[in-house]
Amino acid sequence: MSSNENQQTSRREMRKALIRLRMEMHRQEIRHESQQLMLPLNKVRNLGQSFQGGLGIKHAPLWGVAAVTLMGFFTGKGAKGGGIGGLTRLVRLSAGLIPLIKLAMQGTSRKG
Repeated sequence: MSSNENQQTSRREMRKALIRLRMEMHRQEIRHESQQLMLPLNKVRNLGQSFQGGLGIKHAPLWGVAAVTLMGFFTGKGAKGGGIGGLTRLVRLSAGLIPLIKLAMQGTSRKG
């Protein structure tokens, strides 16, 4: 090999190395940008998990059912329009929520 061929080979290798470095930089930039875009989503996920863990809510679906029941109680219309109908609904709601309340109280007493 002549010295001219050696220079061309070394230039070609330098170009390849430079392209590899640029590609690696772009890959790292893309990774960094995607992490920045995912930050709000991860914060919301962590907030939900820490909120449930902080309150000792192990039975989140039960709390969801309780919330829907309460919403139905406050927004729904009874079959009877009188005051006794409202009292009956309140008694039924209380009877339905007592097991959930007991479960919640047992969960907090175990944790504490």
